[in-house]
Amino acid sequence: MGRKRSPGLRKRGSTWHLDKQVRGYGRISESTGTGDLEEAERYLAHRLAEIRQAVVYGVRPQRTFREAATKYLLENTHLASIGDAALHLRQLDPYIGDLVLERVHDGTLARFVGARRAKGVRSKSINNALGVVRRILNLAARRWRDASGLTWLEDGALQGEHRHPRW
Repeated sequence: MGRKRSPGLRKRGSTWHLDKQVRGYGRISESTGTGDLEEAERYLAHRLAEIRQAVVYGVRPQRTFREAATKYLLENTHLASIGDAALHLRQLDPYIGDLVLERVHDGTLARFVGARRAKGVRSKSINNALGVVRRILNLAARRWRDASGLTWLEDGALQGEHRHPRW
């Protein structure tokens, strides 16, 4: 007799997906990114713990800059300049894509700026890319909210010592 899988896990093709209603939060509907049932169950447990922390204790889930950049691109497909923003974000991704939003600041962007200057890219192009980062961080701190009503980024994170003087 086989072991029963956790409620809320569904297999689509070769990958397990979450599809679960969570009281006080809403519905989770996302891919686990794995075809292994045990790993998918660990991911489900992790997500449920993260949601509980947000709902019960007001702990903000950590999101990567890549997640925020993706949200920005999906929400702004109507902009004439979205192609330029996508290009800038593609160039920025190797430098800050995996960082959680709280870790994106002048220091973490310095490698990107140095690499672009070393390639002879004009300051205007570099500043345009940094402007897209600034816009995403501002949206994450002020407008984007999760199901618990918390912003993606604590607004105070933009007020701290890592804040760019022009931001």
